[in-house]
Amino acid sequence: MILNPESKYPNRRMYVVKLRSDATAQAFAGRLENLVTGDQHDFSSAEELLKSMLVDLDSVAGQQATDPAEEFPPLPPSST
Repeated sequence: MILNPESKYPNRRMYVVKLRSDATAQAFAGRLENLVTGDQHDFSSAEELLKSMLVDLDSVAGQQATDPAEEFPPLPPSST
């Protein structure tokens, strides 16, 4: 059985959304923070929040290893 080394919900995609104290349904505003990278994006609408998440996902995707197998090559066969 081969297990997928990549989590379905990786930590690098963990976010905190902080809403401003004066935010309302009509004035949706706050900050998005990636908990792994520490990157923060302020937003003043639901559309800006979504855009901030997409921009952050693109930047995190560019930092990932291209192939996890290259990072951890297979172990040589045992000689026992």
